[in-house]
Amino acid sequence: MACVEESELVRPQDNITETHVKAALTADKGSEAKLISWSIEDFTNKGDNYATIVTSVSVQFSLLGKEQSSSYVVKLNPKRPTNKEFSVFSLLLFKKEVEFFEEILPLLNYELTAVGLSPLRLAKWFYTSLEKGKEMIFVEDLRSRGFKLFDRKKSMGVAHATLILQELAKLHAASFLLQARFPTQDLADRFKHIKFDWLISPESPKKMFYDMFSGQFSAAEQMLHNIEGYAVAEQWLAKHKNNFFDLIDNQLARNSKFDAICHGDCWNNNVLFRNNAEGDPIEVMLLDLQLNRIASPATDLNYFLYTSLHGHKRKANLQGFLSSYYEAFQEVMTAAEKDIPFSPEELCQEYKDKIIFGILSSVMLVTVMLSESDDAIDIINAKEDDMQNLGQQLHDNMLIKLENNPLFRSRFLAIFDELVEREAPVSKKLFSEELK
Repeated sequence: MACVEESELVRPQDNITETHVKAALTADKGSEAKLISWSIEDFTNKGDNYATIVTSVSVQFSLLGKEQSSSYVVKLNPKRPTNKEFSVFSLLLFKKEVEFFEEILPLLNYELTAVGLSPLRLAKWFYTSLEKGKEMIFVEDLRSRGFKLFDRKKSMGVAHATLILQELAKLHAASFLLQARFPTQDLADRFKHIKFDWLISPESPKKMFYDMFSGQFSAAEQMLHNIEGYAVAEQWLAKHKNNFFDLIDNQLARNSKFDAICHGDCWNNNVLFRNNAEGDPIEVMLLDLQLNRIASPATDLNYFLYTSLHGHKRKANLQGFLSSYYEAFQEVMTAAEKDIPFSPEELCQEYKDKIIFGILSSVMLVTVMLSESDDAIDIINAKEDDMQNLGQQLHDNMLIKLENNPLFRSRFLAIFDELVEREAPVSKKLFSEELK
């Protein structure tokens, strides 16, 4: 009989102990709260999470003689069964989020509350354990306050998108205030892990990601070949499918005028909404800060608008979206009596300059965001051999969806509509020059 290694029998959820739960309960309810019982309750599906494993803990406790209940969301280092390099990479992402909750977020919220504004809308952090191989974070379970995940397969409407853009503006503006408080110290040097970026860091296992995403770019090129009106986009993909990381490096290059602490992974799978009785969104919460970075706010804007909205909604409402963002950013800077670092026109131009980042991000995520749970790629539990085949899996899934899923086809083509508009004049100019 084949032996099964002990590590294969232990799920990260099994590392949660009563000591961890008591620490989170005390941080939340105070030292007078006495734990009675607790249980782990998984609630996510395959395809919901890619950087960490997310579960929840339900607790019964007594406080001041009254028995009560509560719950916490727990994020765990996935301990993927892959090679050592990727395990180190996963741990660094986990530590980035810990650093954000423990060090960066309190400073950003101080800047906001000091000028009479509300703190950023994120779940409350209660407890972190960084025991090697058993890393975990306990945060507020926002479901108890009526917050729900948005269906990642649907395109967001104007009301949802506006709430997110306004919250991103607060995040970015607060980081400008934090930088102004310490003008001689670069924020990237102040924190240990924020410099690590899965897209540009030499320590990241780029080859694996290149193999994963190059399959999607090849599939995208193949799909566009037989669709009328997208020849320019096909040519652009053919030109850049082997150097898309270089394009990303360029898009993430820092510019002091626009340097801000960015979310890095803001799309419709990483936000929660609370709706009113009519079903309209009235409050948003940002989730999953493990990809936070210092970059231009326009990278967050493009990433979100390209991954989370259908092209026609993005294009028809773009000016309104940028105006809503700018007004929220301006509100923070005005409350702090600080000059706004860029004008509305400069923001608009910066957004246009970072469109390629949105397009690339959307191509990389399009199969993920439009997959059902039963056909989602299971990156969390993938073994090393599986990871080597992910590029082909993503390639094949994209081709199948284009053929059989009208929603996928529409969303996919919308990614490239603005690229066609952007690149067509350049192509015509080059063609004219060749004729001469």
